[in-house]
Formats: sequence, C-alpha cells, structure tokens
Amino acid sequence: MSGAEREIESYSEAEAKAELDRLHELLSEADRAYFEADSPDMTDAAYDAMKRRYQALEIAFPELKRPDSLSEKVAGAPVEGFSKVRHAVPMLSLAKAYTDEDVVDFIERGRRFFERDKDLKLVFTAEPKIDGLSASLRYENGVFVQGATRGDGTVGEDITANLRTIADIPQKLKGTGWPQTIEIRGEVYMTYAEFEALKARSAAAGGQEYVNPRNTAAGSLRQKDPSITASRNLKFFAYAWGYTTADPAPTQYDAVQKFGEWGFRISPLMVRASSVEQLVAQYRLIEEQRSSLGYDIDGVVYKVDDLALQRRWGFVSSEPRWAIAHKFPAEQAFTTVNKIDIQVGRTGTLAPVARLAPVSVGGVVVENVTLHNEDYIKGLDSNGLPIREGIDIRIGDTVVIQRAGDVIPQIVRVVIEKRPADAVPYEFPHTCPVCGSPATRELNEKTGKEDSRRRCTGELICAAQAVERLRHFVSRGAMDIEGLGAENIELLFNKGLVKTAADIFTLRDRRAAVQQAFAERREEQARLREEASGKSRKNVRGVEDRSFKGLDKLFAAIDARRQPELDRFIFALGIRHIGETTAAVLAKTFSTIEEVIRVGKETAAHPEDPHSVFPYVDGIGGTVIEALIDFFGNQRNDDVLDALLVQVRPKPYVVTVSATSEVAGKTVVFTGSLEKLTRGEAKAMAERLGAKVAGSVSKNTDILVAGPGAGSKLKDAQALGILVLDEDQWLDLAAK
Repeated sequence: MSGAEREIESYSEAEAKAELDRLHELLSEADRAYFEADSPDMTDAAYDAMKRRYQALEIAFPELKRPDSLSEKVAGAPVEGFSKVRHAVPMLSLAKAYTDEDVVDFIERGRRFFERDKDLKLVFTAEPKIDGLSASLRYENGVFVQGATRGDGTVGEDITANLRTIADIPQKLKGTGWPQTIEIRGEVYMTYAEFEALKARSAAAGGQEYVNPRNTAAGSLRQKDPSITASRNLKFFAYAWGYTTADPAPTQYDAVQKFGEWGFRISPLMVRASSVEQLVAQYRLIEEQRSSLGYDIDGVVYKVDDLALQRRWGFVSSEPRWAIAHKFPAEQAFTTVNKIDIQVGRTGTLAPVARLAPVSVGGVVVENVTLHNEDYIKGLDSNGLPIREGIDIRIGDTVVIQRAGDVIPQIVRVVIEKRPADAVPYEFPHTCPVCGSPATRELNEKTGKEDSRRRCTGELICAAQAVERLRHFVSRGAMDIEGLGAENIELLFNKGLVKTAADIFTLRDRRAAVQQAFAERREEQARLREEASGKSRKNVRGVEDRSFKGLDKLFAAIDARRQPELDRFIFALGIRHIGETTAAVLAKTFSTIEEVIRVGKETAAHPEDPHSVFPYVDGIGGTVIEALIDFFGNQRNDDVLDALLVQVRPKPYVVTVSATSEVAGKTVVFTGSLEKLTRGEAKAMAERLGAKVAGSVSKNTDILVAGPGAGSKLKDAQALGILVLDEDQWLDLAAK
C-alpha cells in the first residue's frame, strides 16, 4: 500500500464518500480513454489497483454505493456514429490474477463452492488472452447477419460492414451441427507485421502516427468507410459465445473446437488442465512463446470447462466467477534519459516528459515516457512519501522502463550505480515554457496540501492551452468534428485562422486562406518526402486540388455540429474536472445551456456558500462545483462562450418519462445489493417512469428500495416512516 492509501477501515463515512467519488471520476476517465478514444492514459496495474480499492470501499460502506457504480458495468460506452446493438447476453469482463497465489485462490474458491460434490474433479481450460477489441458475431441458420463491439457490455456498436472485411470471419459457417442462432465472440486484432506495414505506409504519405497494434485495430474497426478497415488486414480469434439456441458442446474446450470446424480461427495453445500446476505450466509455456507469436497477448485465461458447472457457479457483478485472466508482468529494458521536456496541456498543466535513448520493449521502440509531475521526478508520491526508494530522476540517468499492460511506457527504477558524476537534480520550471506566465501549484484548502501538478496561469493568452482546448473541443467524445484532428487544429491555429472555438464555425468565410494553409503543408510534406527518398515530386498539384475538394466535406462536418447534444457541448468546453460522465449529469440536471450558464454564474457570485444556488446533485461534488465557479467567474470565458453560442445552439436535454406510472413524481433511493437489476438499470427504470433518484434518505424521500446489506439508509427511512420495498416489490410497483 502506498503512502497515499489509508486503511479503508479508518475512513469516516464522509471521507469514504469523497474517496469513492474521486476514484469514480478517475476510473470513468480511464475507461473513456481506453475503450472509446482507443488511447489509454493509465497502466493496467494502476487501473486494476484503483478498481479493487473502489470495490473495497463499496463493500465497507454499502450505503455509499452509487446508482452508477462502476462495479455494476463493463467499462466503456458505445461510440457515437454507429447504430446501437443490445447484447442478448451481456459481454462481461474478467477478474484478474497477477500471481500464482491468485490462481491458487481461484481454484480453491471453486473447490469450496462445489465441496458437496465429493467425487467432482474440476477441469479448466487455459488459452492466451488476445489484446485486441472484443466483438460479437450473430449467425442465423449458419449465415453471418450482424456484428457488434462489446461497448459497455450491455449495448455495443453495430460494425457489421467492417467485420465482413475480415477474412478470419466466415460469412457462412462450414460443416454441420451449428445452432439455429448463435453469437460467436472473440477478439479482433492486428499482427505486428501488418502494424509495421501500416506505419510505413502512413509515414511515406505524411499521415498520422500509430501508437500500438491494439489501439490501431480498435480504430480500424470503427472506420465509417469499410474499405479502410479492409485495407488494415485485421485478424479474428473465436473463443466464446453469447446468446445461442443450443450449446455448441457440453464443455468450453469442445465448443471452441467446434468453432474451428465451422471455419473460425481458434488458438492452437488452448489446453485442458485439472490442477494449479498444470495451469501455471501452460501459462509459463505461453509466456515463453509470447514474443514469437506475431501478435499481442497480455495473459492467459482460465475457465471452468464444464458448462453446467459454469452455470452453477454463476456470476458476481460484471464478471463470471468461473473464469479469471492471469496477466503477464510487463516487459522491461534499460535505457538512458537524454533530456526532460515540459509540455503544456489544455488546463495549463506542465507535464514533464523524459526523452530516452530509443530502446525496444516488447517489440515496440520506446523513446518517450511521462514523468507525471515534479514530485514524481523527485521520487515522491502525492503525500511527499518516497517512491522508487526515494531516488530522483536526472538527465543522464540509466533507467529501467517497462510498457505496463504492454501499452504505456513507465520508469520503474533508476540504476543509481550508473549515475554520471556530473548529473544534477532536475529543476522544475516555475514559469510556462510557452507563454512565460507564472506556473504555480494550487493549495487544496481542505487538505492544506499543494496540488501535485504545477499549472500555467496564462489561461487564454497561452498558445499551448488554446491549441489543446481546441483539440479537445473537436475530439470524438466532445463535438466530434470529422476532419479537424490534432494536426489540422494546430495548423489552423498557427496560421491565425482559428483562435477560439467560435472561429471554427466561421471557417467557411475564410475558405481561400484555409486552402492556402493546407496547400503549403502539402507542399512541405512533399518536399520532405522527396528529400528522404531522393525521388522527384510528382503530381503535387493534383494532391493540392484533392485537398481543396475536401474542404466542402470539412465545412459540412462543421455545420453538422451546430446543434450538438447538451452533454457533449458541456464536455467540449473543457472545464476542469468535468468529464463525459459529469457533463451528462449537468445536462440532465439543468436541461438547457441557458440554465447551466445561469446557475454557473450565480454560483460563481456566491463562492462562500455555493449550495445557496447550486442544488445537491448525486455525482456533483465540491471539486466540480469549484471548477464551475472558476470557469463562470472568469469574464474571458464568458466572452468566449457568448461568441460560441452565436454559432452553436445545443439541444435541450430531454428525458422521456411515463406520466401514468405509480412512481411518477416520487423520489426514490436504492440501497443494499440488488440481485435482479444493476444500480444503473434500476436508476434508469425509475427515471423512465418519472421518478427522481436520490443518493441519500431525507424527509423528501418517498420510497426506499432496500436489497441485502442495506445499512444506515434503511434505518433512516424506517425512522422517518418512509415506504420501504424490497426489489421484487419495487418491480411489481414499477409494472403497474
């Protein structure tokens, strides 16, 4: 346990709620980055540790479990732009094992569960865990009819057309014996060879950079043009199934072998095992072969083989009890820190990045690694306690790096015995390297501690912040303006054509200047390719002409976003601490942008007592309210927002509810463990029926729905004489 993590038992209820809310926001943002933006910003190990702590807090304080608890859903949401597909059988995530002891615990849990079956011999399967994008393929009478991503586990994206381009996915099943309807599930991935070929093609054309095979496969599968997906030569392994009219076979192993007979590619490394020793031996064998497979795997999955036993053991939360993923440790390598650069983010954060002597780790060349903040460079955590044995990082140091989760590089150790004699401690800048404004560390009034990150105070006069804010504004989760990627935004900003978000919507008025900017960049890219290849340029003018024609498509994409959804618009504003989840809560609470602005400005006018204006809302804590005060209390932000709203009119947030329901207009609180509904499903049901869902019991509460483990909320409701229902009674009432 790090110095930043107290024992959960020592928390008061208020402290536990604050910690739970903090972890919820961090995990939600990490989910969005990994599953929706295909750009992870947190290591697997860090994410899993944070998720375990989140779940431990919920167990210790069941009354604090949020209606939108992350323990009740599979991470990730379906991305806009594709129609939605509701999975008949949810696509769940897997519990994780990191040590052999974790595997022993998994086997022992199974033996205890089935201990009454004295002669039962548990058999398991073991197979590689492919690191790609999960997909579900529906076959009717042997014909492929629909394919979808996992999404949030309940609802995914319809990517049928793109999946049809993958040669490993048969359009019609081979052989015989397949059920009338079956959803085959597996992983779409990209081989190392195809990834390197794509990178080479993109570099030659002056195109985008690709980070790793997993993200590239995910992005390729979400292309709106299936021909682009086809050009990426994606692969597919089948390993499971969802809804089916009949089991493929009585066991997991035999079912997967059937998939092979039906025309799917299946893993040749899948085996049966009946002991911990056999499972771990297969894990070691697969780990040894990992580098020679030609594609990414990040562990080995163990499953109970007998399907009848799987059903008996069942599920917990969003995971099956009968399966676990044994993750590989991250691969490591030695390299040298050549220099440390400072990058400035959209909220003004000064982010240090170590520039390394290039080194290959897990088949990927690593040259840069984030150093997080100045305390991290000094070897301290957020509480000022030592990490890495308290050793700081200096220019010239030899360091050990690893790609955690085989994605994000990180420094795990400084080789102090190799430190150069002239290496000096790194001095973190106190001024912004872009605009020269003071860079400060804010003081948290509640804790009395300085924030771990230093921020530029230049805000709108800082070019780096302006560019990053604009990039965020047009990004997929925000306004999602196709054709305005990071490179185009930077080009238009540097040319003086886009300085604020409002300028994007008047770009058509400056068409000639935009054409010229793109033409100059095309000319420069062609010149650089000529120098690199030694070949003369050909048909550069033709390339320019095609880029001009693309402007009409760009302007049309901009115009298509003049009436965005309110939650997207709020998120696009880039207000600190307001991610997609919080933006949706604000949109739902205030319904219109006018009301959001009114409440924001009035709250900013009463910072000493914000709740005299701002209502108590589940999911909106003090940190978010302070961020709103900072944003709406800044006249420069008002000016930018006023100019933007001349060009853009966000749609009101409308929730369709039933006015005839027995619970319409009532305030409902859920507590304890629900067994037939997830918290998210229960909340959505109540709101659809016209009820308001609150997080705590008060005299205004009409109904408390109490499941097993209900705590203080149940006592409070009974003391206040509030109607208390169990889950079945609630479902009966909701059905009236």
